Amino acid sequence: MTADEPTRYVIHLPISAPDLPRARILARTAARSLSFLAVDARETTVSEEDNQGVHHRVFCDRLLDDGRRCVLRAEHETPCAPRVPR
Repeated sequence: MTADEPTRYVIHLPISAPDLPRARILARTAARSLSFLAVDARETTVSEEDNQGVHHRVFCDRLLDDGRRCVLRAEHETPCAPRVPR
């Protein structure tokens, strides 16, 4: 971060889920529904309450040929995409 860039703050909002797949679903849903705010969905991760040093990505975030990022879930098995299929 340079002196010209504003300071960013990260909100840590503990929400519990019974397992990793459901935690990822909840995190993806929350990130997408709050996208009209300054939510950086690409950086959304989940971790176990007692092992918060180990983060699991929620979105793929691979760089696509056109310079955009893949918005599908982490570890998806289909080709990367710039938007969620409807």
